[in-house]
Amino acid sequence: MLKEDIDTIFEQDPAARSYMEVILTYSGLHAIWSHRLAHGFYKRKFYFLARLISQISRFFTGIEIHPGAKIGRRLFIDHGMGVVIGETCEIGNNVTLYQGVTLGGTGKEKGKRHPTVKDNALIATGAKVLGSITVGENSKIGAGSVVLKDVPPNSTVVGIPGKIVVRDGKKIKKDLNHRDLPDPVADRIIEMEKEINHLKQELEEVRKGVYQK
Repeated sequence: MLKEDIDTIFEQDPAARSYMEVILTYSGLHAIWSHRLAHGFYKRKFYFLARLISQISRFFTGIEIHPGAKIGRRLFIDHGMGVVIGETCEIGNNVTLYQGVTLGGTGKEKGKRHPTVKDNALIATGAKVLGSITVGENSKIGAGSVVLKDVPPNSTVVGIPGKIVVRDGKKIKKDLNHRDLPDPVADRIIEMEKEINHLKQELEEVRKGVYQK
């Protein structure tokens, strides 16, 4: 399983050059390994020791994973600084998280209060996924998005609040080109500008008709 974690980094990060470099310098890998240790203690109800390990890991890696979170295999945390994963999070296999991602709650509710992220999902830089919601298989969350509702499988979500812009479309690739993501808010503003210009034109025509009379 340790080798699988390392191989996942080589598959996802073209900057990885050697096993020694990955083992010694990749904070995302260190955070995942530390979490496995902390989660083991958490399941055995050694809560203080589990939390202590997670906080030491947070100090050295900049990644905070609550020891209660359930994480599948081949999770890839790219760079990782500022990543937060809450206590009741459930993350499937082959998931990718970029720096600044938050999988958090929305308040002080009890029980399941953090997201469930299904297999092969990708959550881009700075995205916030909040509450007991589900991000479906093969879905992507664009950079800086705030997601408060369930995301269906095979979907792409962008914006604040997050809106689905692709669903069951073309084959979804593992990579995500942030520059090419659509912006539903900007599109709406452009439509409103066109409507305003059209109304101005009509008003001007009305004024001209009045003056001519």
